[in-house]
Amino acid sequence: MASSSSSSRQMKHQVFLSFRGEDTRLDFTVHLLQALKDKGLNVIFDEEKLEKGEQLSQAIAASDLSILVLSKDYPSSKSCLAELSDIMDRKRKPTDKHIVLPIFYHVDPSDVRNIGGTFKTSFEEHESKRPIEDVKRWKAAFAEIGASKGWHIEGGKSDGFETEYIKDVVEYVLKKLKSNCRSVSEELVGIDDQKKKLLVLIEQAGIHVIGLWGMSGIGKTTLADAVYKEVSPKFESRLFLQNISEKIKKQGNESLRNELLSKLLNNTPSIGHPYQERLNNKKILLVFDDVSDPDQINFMGVKYFGPGSKIIVTSRDIQVLRNGGANHIHEVKKLNMNDSFQLFSTYAFQLLNVPVDFKYLSFKFVEYAQGNPLALKVLGLKLYTKSIKEWKSEVTKLKQCGEIKFSHIFKSSLDGLDKEEKDIFLDVACIFKGQHLNYVEKVLSNYYKGARCGISKLVDKCLLEVKYESISMHDMLEEMGKDIVMQESECPGKRSRLWNCKDVEEVIRYDKASVNCIYILFILSYMV
Repeated sequence: MASSSSSSRQMKHQVFLSFRGEDTRLDFTVHLLQALKDKGLNVIFDEEKLEKGEQLSQAIAASDLSILVLSKDYPSSKSCLAELSDIMDRKRKPTDKHIVLPIFYHVDPSDVRNIGGTFKTSFEEHESKRPIEDVKRWKAAFAEIGASKGWHIEGGKSDGFETEYIKDVVEYVLKKLKSNCRSVSEELVGIDDQKKKLLVLIEQAGIHVIGLWGMSGIGKTTLADAVYKEVSPKFESRLFLQNISEKIKKQGNESLRNELLSKLLNNTPSIGHPYQERLNNKKILLVFDDVSDPDQINFMGVKYFGPGSKIIVTSRDIQVLRNGGANHIHEVKKLNMNDSFQLFSTYAFQLLNVPVDFKYLSFKFVEYAQGNPLALKVLGLKLYTKSIKEWKSEVTKLKQCGEIKFSHIFKSSLDGLDKEEKDIFLDVACIFKGQHLNYVEKVLSNYYKGARCGISKLVDKCLLEVKYESISMHDMLEEMGKDIVMQESECPGKRSRLWNCKDVEEVIRYDKASVNCIYILFILSYMV
């Protein structure tokens, strides 16, 4: 049980360490404590006895991060469960930024999530002795921490030295405290250093347009979004415009510019001198995501933005950024091997480390993904909860593909979808990418009983995403979806979906095939 002296009551601590002393006090926890202190971290620990009740809550409230060493007998302690409950209560507060990191020490995380094995017996004993409301609260907190991402230390000879785990934990704690991310579930792996560089550029007076360049799936939008969220409070007006190229194709340059100016100026501007003067007086932060033509930057009126304004532009084409007037171009780097393993583990196991039995197979998948974050996420989610036998089968499939192509990863991720989910995926890829979520749900609900649920499942699998109230997907996934439909037939009228205006016009005018009218209606309603 974690504790501290009364003299620390008013002190701001960095780490609150919760553990069952009888299980780990003499080995793992004491080494973890020393490693944290060696890095200069202030840790609340049981050096002296902490008074119960209010001071325990104060100690938790005074810390930035909690580490819970969940061992076999942890839930047998009423004090440990009270600590856990207070910690999870704080974590749930939307205004708080308390970080919670579990260590599953010689226990199965699934037993924690499901309160199974010996944990079930511990809670049954509490139910016979404690108020039922307290036990319910403890069980909810225990199950919730079991679903959180952390480290699984299995024990045994094959699991290596615990000192290596302690080193990983301490490094991760230092990173989390420095970045002050809200929780492990909002993991932004491998972008800290790149984000720091961009934040420095943002502060430089001579830099007006910053370009982010890199291949599809490498994390350009994620990096731009992280920087945008960090610095946006410093700007009078700010806007993040996703999928610029896609939006211009669908609504035209002028319509998009009017939309942008309307949001920046909080009204519908008339094109001409008045809006230029108003822009000159505003310090603006603008993100143009996925630009394919340098004229798209200039046409939006960025030259009229006031002093101190910053424009972040993402593109797969470095020449677009050069010709678009970028003062600095940052190449977004692929993830290194350590970050790749961490990101893959987060999605494949809901842990921050790879279980021993899966290490070799995990290496194969991480190697195949070549540091591409999107590929790592999709692969990890596809493999989550699968057996070793199924993992080996997936490795064999990738080997049979020959050259490395991310399309192989994404196409295999569609195998586990039911028909309705796959149809929704193809609808978004071909027709609804970039549209408002409510609009898409309303239209698709006319044709699918579980439209909202289907969208939610696809988001969970990283095949769709919802940002700024719009539904979207990555360019590589969009291209894959359209390619699947294109392969249905060389004749547009025999395909299940139409998104090209010329194809729609040709099919309607010449009635060349028994086209599915549902998707013609989709297109017509969308074009209006």
